[in-house]
Amino acid sequence: MKVVYTDKAPAAIGPYSQAMILNGVLFTSGQIPVNPATGEINGDTIETQAEQVMKNLGEVLKEAGSSFEKAVKTTCFLADMGDFAKFNEVYAKYFVNKPARSCVAVKTLPKNVLCEVEVIAEV
Repeated sequence: MKVVYTDKAPAAIGPYSQAMILNGVLFTSGQIPVNPATGEINGDTIETQAEQVMKNLGEVLKEAGSSFEKAVKTTCFLADMGDFAKFNEVYAKYFVNKPARSCVAVKTLPKNVLCEVEVIAEV
């Protein structure tokens, strides 16, 4: 196993890694809309927060030698399923290959953000 870390994405806020690689497969931890330069939540709309999440995921994927195009499965967590359509608009710009996906509404996300996304991708 190989630990993936980049300072271009937020550091883990608990006892976990940004991502792990095992046998050519990347497993990312969920990314939330934290700006890695400031440590603050970026934005207060689902669109702005989703864009920051995708930027963070992009940096983790890049550091691991992967990309959005190599994603095979995503899991998306929304604080409000009413944001589903707006979230999908942002998501679709990045995951153009349409990987398998689960999307669920949860009661609360870390730091009370509106969305979180994790990815499994080929390296």
